[in-house]
Amino acid sequence: MTLKKLKSGSLSVFSVLLGLVWLTPLVWLVGTAITKTSFHMSFLPNTSLTAENLKYVWQTIPFGQYYLNTIILVVGTFVIQFFTSTLAAYSLAMFKFRGQGLVYVVIFMQIIIPNDVLIMPNFMTLSDLGLIDTKLGVMIPFLGSAMAIFLLRQNFKTIPRALGEAARIDGANLWQTIWGVYMPCAKAAYMSFAVISISYHWNNYLWPLIVTNSVTNRTLTVGLAYFAKSKEANMQWSNVCAATLIIIAPLMIAFFLMQKQFMNSFISAGVKE
Repeated sequence: MTLKKLKSGSLSVFSVLLGLVWLTPLVWLVGTAITKTSFHMSFLPNTSLTAENLKYVWQTIPFGQYYLNTIILVVGTFVIQFFTSTLAAYSLAMFKFRGQGLVYVVIFMQIIIPNDVLIMPNFMTLSDLGLIDTKLGVMIPFLGSAMAIFLLRQNFKTIPRALGEAARIDGANLWQTIWGVYMPCAKAAYMSFAVISISYHWNNYLWPLIVTNSVTNRTLTVGLAYFAKSKEANMQWSNVCAATLIIIAPLMIAFFLMQKQFMNSFISAGVKE
């Protein structure tokens, strides 16, 4: 019993230390962003608090436009992924058709292949379609998600078929059966994928950098990169940190407010056979 308590205590201490290490860059970023500019870098702030850095950054670069672009891309991509992934996952879980195994293997391979490997063929395709420097061009490669299909398919397979059959006996059509029976039962899987999709596309940098050329389509991460190397940044870490804080603030707030729901969704959405 004593050994068990010792192991449990050691694990708790290790978890706390790991958490502090993870928080170190965030503490430095926030402290640097909300204190007066100093030419001496330090982990803890050594100057007085101020909001001038945040105000300067917001007025210097078009953060309002960048926020609008990013929200349109993130929300639009997730909504379309929601429908395409649901229908594909339901088909793979409930129907039997020729070549089903091959389709499933191809979808699973897309999880393994990094998105960066496909940048050149995707860019050439968008160029042929005339979709360079458009919001639709940024979204198209991600409108179907292999991760979401795989996750939802596994969850749909655990739902008793009798529930769907009962809904159809009561007069529900295919979409009503999916909407009223299968989707509520897979709520944890949807929440897990929402966290993955929204955080990924909010922080995505390389693909929007390549596709977009104008302020009207540029995302927050690309705007931050342009600001960091511009003369408006004044070569000051306080300004760069203030811009970074403005970008990550929505995700930080959402995580701290809903961290329990996020953790429970990942635990409940484990892959099942």
